[in-house]
Amino acid sequence: MDNQAEVREFLTSRRAKITPGQAGLPSGSRRRVPGLRRSEVAALADVSVEYYAKLERGNLAGVSPAVLEAVARALQLDEAERAHLLNLAHAADGSDVLTRPRRRTAPWKAHRSLQWVLDAVTAGPAFVRNGRMDLLALNRLARAFYDDVYATTGNQANLARFQFLDPASRRFYPDWGQAADVAVAILRTEAGRNPHDKDFHDLVGELSTRSDEFRTRWGAHNVRHHGTGTKRFHHHTVGALTLAYEGLEMAAAPGLTLTVYTAEPGSAHEEGLRLLASWAATQNVGSPAEQGAD
Repeated sequence: MDNQAEVREFLTSRRAKITPGQAGLPSGSRRRVPGLRRSEVAALADVSVEYYAKLERGNLAGVSPAVLEAVARALQLDEAERAHLLNLAHAADGSDVLTRPRRRTAPWKAHRSLQWVLDAVTAGPAFVRNGRMDLLALNRLARAFYDDVYATTGNQANLARFQFLDPASRRFYPDWGQAADVAVAILRTEAGRNPHDKDFHDLVGELSTRSDEFRTRWGAHNVRHHGTGTKRFHHHTVGALTLAYEGLEMAAAPGLTLTVYTAEPGSAHEEGLRLLASWAATQNVGSPAEQGAD
């Protein structure tokens, strides 16, 4: 991906989201931009208009951390957006060109001790994914939970492909639009964190070509840290499930996330997970080790 274009579009989109009132500035009556003017961002960041214009053209190479932090404050970036800006600046410096050339990543396989950890979680789906949203390792309940994802070979055990290219996702995610926003924000975050991954580029190109819904969201340049929350699902066998999730970054494998879904104790959704486990047993869902990473 073109770093300068990424920087330009990200900063422009963030500037458009901040109103003068939110920034403590007078609104005026003759504004021709939806958000702040460049001159206003420059003043808030205490840099010259010319210098900020240079940044917004995509030239982040050599910009000091202090200036990046000042711009982040001026644009009222949240934690995920600030981290994304720093990742874009790191890529612009070119310091990782030799160590992180554009390449295809080697296949990753869960160490057997990690699979043991996943298998020890029996009350809810537990799985490991990467920033491309590939499902890499799962416990038995997660394999049953994502049965729709595995039902279509073309999904390639990838949650983003399932989200945007498989009609079954419209049922699986009752709040489809919200789930789609989250999926694209996760991918946008990965684009800044790991810009040289050829498999990631191929995935984004495929989704952009085949899905208008994805292409529109990709252009919004929204990012997020996806750590905890609650989601609604509809499994084809057990019906509605409202589950809480916790996503844990794996210290031993940077860039991978271990996610565990759980239901409120004593709720109908907890019973739904028990029914799902029973269904998985009757369907003879393959062993987690066999159904996990390739």
